[in-house]
Amino acid sequence: MARSSVDELFGFAGLLDDEERAIVDTVAAYGAKSLRPKIAGWFEDGTLPVRELALELGELGLFGMHLEGYGCAGTSATAYGLACMEAEAVDSGLRSFISVQGSLSMFAIHEFGSDEQKEQWLPAMAKGEAIGCFGLTEPDFGSNPAGMRTTARRDGDDWILNGAKMWITNGSVADVAVVWAQTDPNRPGRGIRGFVVPTDTPGFSANEITHKMSLRASVTGELVLQDVRLPADAVLPGVEGLRGPLSCLNEARFGIVFGAVGAARDSLETALRYADEREVFDKPLGGFQLTQAKLADMAVEVGKSFLLAVHLGRLKDAGSIRPEQISLGKLNNVREAIAIARECRTILGANGITLEYPVIRHANNLESVLTYEGTSEMHQLMIGKALTGLDAFR
Repeated sequence: MARSSVDELFGFAGLLDDEERAIVDTVAAYGAKSLRPKIAGWFEDGTLPVRELALELGELGLFGMHLEGYGCAGTSATAYGLACMEAEAVDSGLRSFISVQGSLSMFAIHEFGSDEQKEQWLPAMAKGEAIGCFGLTEPDFGSNPAGMRTTARRDGDDWILNGAKMWITNGSVADVAVVWAQTDPNRPGRGIRGFVVPTDTPGFSANEITHKMSLRASVTGELVLQDVRLPADAVLPGVEGLRGPLSCLNEARFGIVFGAVGAARDSLETALRYADEREVFDKPLGGFQLTQAKLADMAVEVGKSFLLAVHLGRLKDAGSIRPEQISLGKLNNVREAIAIARECRTILGANGITLEYPVIRHANNLESVLTYEGTSEMHQLMIGKALTGLDAFR
């Protein structure tokens, strides 16, 4: 009897329209040809050829693909999510690259920037000719960005920025950084403004973070700002307070909702192939009840996670999605994905810890995805607040 894929098992064939299926096929084909043969080596070496990949991803139209104008593709949110799914099926670091460029850096400028800022940066970023990063998290402030210590003070018409940002994807290779800083110490959280900072500005430096065991095929940096002088028009004029960075984070979290499904699906497909080929006690590993129970449970969770992602995508395209719904998707799909990657590793046995197979790489990467763009605990509290009407963050 021929085995079924998760898509066939759930009957997903009619769930996507022609454009969405074409995007899935395009990104999956690019991943298979250009990324999968190299990704294990990049992960092992702790490197990523960012400049080369940026131009390829830009040519595919993946940067800011859900944004309108300025060379962006203007696709639906669901289509963007599906592209994230196929990218993360290769590696979470690749989806993170796309997400930070398009849903954090470009979205901030597109949503809150001046016409001049948009014209200067967005077309080049969409093509991959300019790389962006997003400076919010600090060494001592992650889940509580309102407490940030990075400051921006006026000096005549200029702004002077001082502070540090930590765990910044693309930080040490970026051409432009969107940096969030406190402009009024008497209004913690409410006086936060965003600044468009060319990384060649005097006083700006970035150091690459190494010795990572997760997201190794991703460039991570620490940003240091020492008396960085910016003109008045460097500030993002369209927003003040935490609403700015948090709305950008919701865009990135939405991509993770889909991306985690890709990592889980790739782990499961690897385990299915292995269980079919590996013989134990003179028959395929997949023919044993305990193995089938594992595979069945994981298939159910992958399918449910995909259904949830598409449902949230449709809500976002309709303009009716709420932040707590994105939290629900991020919490569930990442939590299930990391459990699936770990379970798939057990099916592969000792082979599962090698980079010959992707499952340990997905499991390691998902350890980061579980806690960035909002930890599981923070998303639980957002959902809890929505259910009870009570704020338990403090």
